[in-house]
Amino acid sequence: MKLTVIGCSGSFPGPASPASCYLLEVEGYKVLLDMGSGALGALQRYTDVYDIDAVLLSHLHADHCMDLCGYYVARKYRPEGSAPRIPVYGPVDSADRMARAYDLPMDPGMHGEFDFTLFPDGAFELGPLRITTDLLVHPIDAYGLRIEHEGKVLTYSGDTGACDGLVRLAKDSDLFLCEASFHDGRDDVPEIHLNGREAAEHAARAGAHRLVLTHIPPWNDPERTLNEATGNFEGPIDLAHPGAVYVL
Repeated sequence: MKLTVIGCSGSFPGPASPASCYLLEVEGYKVLLDMGSGALGALQRYTDVYDIDAVLLSHLHADHCMDLCGYYVARKYRPEGSAPRIPVYGPVDSADRMARAYDLPMDPGMHGEFDFTLFPDGAFELGPLRITTDLLVHPIDAYGLRIEHEGKVLTYSGDTGACDGLVRLAKDSDLFLCEASFHDGRDDVPEIHLNGREAAEHAARAGAHRLVLTHIPPWNDPERTLNEATGNFEGPIDLAHPGAVYVL
């Protein structure tokens, strides 16, 4: 599995990064994990946008889903003809939310371009991948994703507060891509986001092998976030940045 960070800014795009979007490639199969504000433009530096096979939306906050609107335009109005329909997995109401965002009627909305599917309970197969989801802790329905292929495991937290479900998803992960939106002691609002220390503690409890901190808002200091995580997890800890590549 090859993971490329397209965007990792938390809550809104920053001067150096779009909002959340990650490109996962396995055996020629390409999946986007989220498609937040500003991601579609940056994505074109790394792949042809018509080569994407599926999109997984962790939840429906704009910084995780809103560039699906631009992607709809790109697929529907391509000069050589509309691109084939691809699956979009997400929470309930994903199809209607995207239609409203682009001021489309609910029928047909974006159904001609995307096959919207609610995340099933438990695990499911997508191309060569096995994906397990769990509803985590956030003000709206928000899913964490555990993605497996040939014994390798990538876990993506999406947005979440502290919870045991995240530890279960991340168990023995080779790479744990975990949000760290808050600064310890400054933003402590429960059941919304994690800080660097909490992300590291969840990684340690899960026995993850590597931690990548992401979803850091432009107003926060990434080095402070990294320092808060250091000492709470024994494995390597990275700060996500656009263009970073991880191969599992």
